[in-house]
Amino acid sequence: MNILLTGATGFIGSSVLPRLLDEGHAVTALVRDADKAAIVESAGARALIGDASDASLVESAARDSDGVIHLASGKEVDAVLVPAVLTGLAGTGKSFVHTGGIWTYGSNDDIGEDSPVAPPALTAWRGAGETLVREAEDVRGIVVVPSIVYGYGKGLANVIVDAPRGEGTTPALRLIGDGSQHWATVHVDDLAALYVLALEHGTAGATYIGAGGQNPTVRELGETAAQAAGIAGGVVAEPVDESRSRLGESLADALLLDQQARGTTARIDLGWEPNGPSLLEELLVGSYAPARV
Repeated sequence: MNILLTGATGFIGSSVLPRLLDEGHAVTALVRDADKAAIVESAGARALIGDASDASLVESAARDSDGVIHLASGKEVDAVLVPAVLTGLAGTGKSFVHTGGIWTYGSNDDIGEDSPVAPPALTAWRGAGETLVREAEDVRGIVVVPSIVYGYGKGLANVIVDAPRGEGTTPALRLIGDGSQHWATVHVDDLAALYVLALEHGTAGATYIGAGGQNPTVRELGETAAQAAGIAGGVVAEPVDESRSRLGESLADALLLDQQARGTTARIDLGWEPNGPSLLEELLVGSYAPARV
């Protein structure tokens, strides 16, 4: 199939693009400039230079495709792109795999696709676009919900790794709040596999949570990062108001959510088998660990 892909040069897209190509799909990557075009072309895709908020361009590109995966999700972009893709694919029954976000479910110790939603302010905008995709009657609309994505030294794990270390003879790595909150996590390569499975085999109107099943606490993550970096004082809790001041109120409130998820529906319905290293392993000896001389 010829797949229209947005966000191909981003963190998630850099794993989804080669996965699509390895599965035998042709890819047209919508990119913003010539530099990004060179990146996707060197990977084996065809570049389409343009703006994801150009409705006519997106509609035409979607119509010419055999399916769409949208990774470059954002409030302003989605308001234009989602309706344009649905118009371009109208009446075809082709797949449109859209990107949601785990924070939509708020704090919950067993998040499933049908769990109540309670999004923080940072991601409250997502619901409208997700509903449009799931309720499309003549398009196979699917929503993939990534949990906190990690791998290759990128993503939100760096909020832990790069946290302030304090001063004195026993410096300590600052947590986000007291660190008791869990993070649902997924390795980026496992998530890429889920996007492709959803494209190929997902059910119209379905949501699939991309969670590898590892739900460490922020304290566990911080302690592991501190151990890897040889930080003598380990970790120290941070008052919530200080976390909000340091990270910004909206992001801190999202990172303070206590979330656990297993990704069971994707495993059962799509045969998804996440097997990447855990975030704790990556922090200790993997891509986030300090370079060893």
